[in-house]
Amino acid sequence: MKKLLFLFIAFLAYSNGNAQILDPAKWTTKIEKKSETNYVLTFNAVIENDWHLYSQFTPDGGPLPLEIIFINQKGNFNLVGKAKESKTITAYNDIFEVNETFFEKKAQIQQEISITNSKLTEIKVDFNFQVCKDVCINVEKNFTIKVPAVKLVATASTTDLVPVDSTKVAPVISNSTADEKQVATPERVSTIDPKPAAKRGLWSIFFIAFLSGFAALLTPCVFPMIPMTVSFFTKQSKTKAKGIRNAIIYGIAIIFIYVVLGFLVTWIFGADALNALSTNVWFNIIFFILLVVFASSFLGAFEIMLPNSWANKVDNQADRGGIIGILFMALALAIVSFSCTGPIVGTLLVEAASKGGIAPIIGMFGFSLALALPFMLFAMFPGWLNSLPKSGGWLNTVKVVLGFLELALAFKFLSNADLVLQLHFLERELFLVIWIAIFGTLAFYLFGKITLPHDSPINHISVGRLYLGLVVLAFTVYLIPGIWGAPLKIISGFPPPMTYSESPYGVGNSKGGSNASAQILSEGAHLGPHDLIAFEDYEKGLAYAKSVKKPILLDFTGYACVNCRKMEDFVWSDPAILKILQNEVVLISLYVDDKRELPIKEQYVSKETGKKIISIGNKWSDFQITKFKANAQPYYIILDNDGMMLSDKPESYNSDINAYKAWLRSGIDRFKK
Repeated sequence: MKKLLFLFIAFLAYSNGNAQILDPAKWTTKIEKKSETNYVLTFNAVIENDWHLYSQFTPDGGPLPLEIIFINQKGNFNLVGKAKESKTITAYNDIFEVNETFFEKKAQIQQEISITNSKLTEIKVDFNFQVCKDVCINVEKNFTIKVPAVKLVATASTTDLVPVDSTKVAPVISNSTADEKQVATPERVSTIDPKPAAKRGLWSIFFIAFLSGFAALLTPCVFPMIPMTVSFFTKQSKTKAKGIRNAIIYGIAIIFIYVVLGFLVTWIFGADALNALSTNVWFNIIFFILLVVFASSFLGAFEIMLPNSWANKVDNQADRGGIIGILFMALALAIVSFSCTGPIVGTLLVEAASKGGIAPIIGMFGFSLALALPFMLFAMFPGWLNSLPKSGGWLNTVKVVLGFLELALAFKFLSNADLVLQLHFLERELFLVIWIAIFGTLAFYLFGKITLPHDSPINHISVGRLYLGLVVLAFTVYLIPGIWGAPLKIISGFPPPMTYSESPYGVGNSKGGSNASAQILSEGAHLGPHDLIAFEDYEKGLAYAKSVKKPILLDFTGYACVNCRKMEDFVWSDPAILKILQNEVVLISLYVDDKRELPIKEQYVSKETGKKIISIGNKWSDFQITKFKANAQPYYIILDNDGMMLSDKPESYNSDINAYKAWLRSGIDRFKK
């Protein structure tokens, strides 16, 4: 019912060629004096229910993030640190396959500045952002904030904000003007409710961490310590009950140490900062290098160890007895086993960083719980120790397997950096080849065909190792067809998307069929979705349409437009629709969020909005606003060869294939008359 109501409203809005204007985010501003030269600018937004306003930390490749531009900064003031945000929500977007970050109900942005020009009277700031519900609105807000000349009493609150020394903030002047240009965009950003998605993210981190803790338990640095530690507690304790109590305290101490580590990581970097760092190019490269180092350590190249003096000092403290002594014993375990647990903990913290929030704390709790449970359980039931396998070469095999897994994961972070920079260095095929090489080598290792530095000589392999080798070999063979375009749904989200490859639809394949691939592309044309011939320049597309005497399907779209991708994936892919798009129209796709700058001589000031048009996306957005009085994406119009509209009304997001086909047919039939 809600969707039908929205479509009805959208129809009324577009039937007259005018877009519906909405304003779901109401902004107020203030300026607070912090010192003689420093001021804090605060931007508060009240967001209507069910609407999302995207954060500046929403990663590239997803919906449009908030962009803050200080117009008159040069020569007048400097920014002190980065703009800080109030609480946000992070949720996985299944269309763009990224963790998007957004505000609900309210948003607050704070930026501290240091004024360098004593004659400065006002500060001009532009906000470019996206607000979404059933529709999306691309908004440009222009703020002019007067620099205070007098001191007044603070009247506004800065609750729920990341701290910015608020105790020192003094007088406030709320004196600003704001202008905005915005148009509704029919679009639903994500089909996933953000709060359950965030919960699922934390649960997945917990279970991954829990399994990682068990993996760490089976390493040569930790496993042999189980019987030693349990025997210590049972022998040193006067009663069985006291031994069990001490072992439980020992386990809790282990959990405490690792949870404190997770807390420190979150506290030092900040809950939101971790998520922001995880999408940063340089940090992804650093994570890649870090994981390669960890993997090399596990494979036997070297050992990562903390100074022996640390272990000796802590070990001496463990002799004190009591709860303090037990706590130091747990700390000694963490230090002594660091060469095995360090790489796992480091990898886990890196992975948790991509979730943001309290994920590092949850991760360390899951890891330490799995690590501590065996010590507690074996202390309660010492007879179980007899069932433990003896220490031996199999423990090093566990380390090596973990090393291969870390090496494979490392390339995911390198891929993230490559995707953000759009370098096309680590495309899908190369990524899969690397994974095939890694897991193929692991299979050979498990079959005993390869040995590494710390391996014990083996005359035969166990049945368990054989089965694990078969699983890894099967997975390796499963990856191979991916080079030729197989979707590989089991590892969806790890390799780059199909579109980011040398052959987007597989080697020798083309979704549009042989017809599209066999044609020689005209100047300005390229192969778009489903190998459709598309133009990204209006004039070139119009000229081509005149030459072939076909009507034009004008497609206003965006790289960050979710429903544009949905229309292409689920409506345009229908055989009946695809046939029309291939044979009966000339497709012109204009990307309104294309950030490439226009040549200086082609830049201009819009007569419609008064805004300076400096990018290709600005140009097509202004063209849409000026000619069609709308700024909606997706937004479709059927035109004749003179650029006149053939359809009764434009079409926007419409998942009804039959309705979209009827709309296309009506415009094409009118062209033929």
